[in-house]
Amino acid sequence: MKGLFKMHKGEKGFTLVELLVVFTLLAVLAAIMIPNVASFLNYGHTQAEDTELSIVQTAMDAMMAVADLSLVNEVTVATNNMAAFPGGGHVLYPDYLRFATTHCTYTCTTGGDVAQVSDW
Repeated sequence: MKGLFKMHKGEKGFTLVELLVVFTLLAVLAAIMIPNVASFLNYGHTQAEDTELSIVQTAMDAMMAVADLSLVNEVTVATNNMAAFPGGGHVLYPDYLRFATTHCTYTCTTGGDVAQVSDW
């Protein structure tokens, strides 16, 4: 162990300039990558919101078709509680959705058109 860190004849370590060049390159790469990763995450949230809205609208359409409804209760106060949405004896959970709550909140018209109010 005694000679483990000892410099041998003809060997050199890194100079300060070489280390600064490497750290500068790493900083430039990080500056390029961080915004790309952030935009990728935002894109994922946008896609998830769009998918959830589509799922809730499809569940509403299925519920209205199965129950032979042309109108449902209008929901003007946004909610993520699908066990009470849209109400009036007809709800989306548990028969038409897998989960009782959603990430976003929703309203709907009497015609069954669902609108997403809040995002992720």
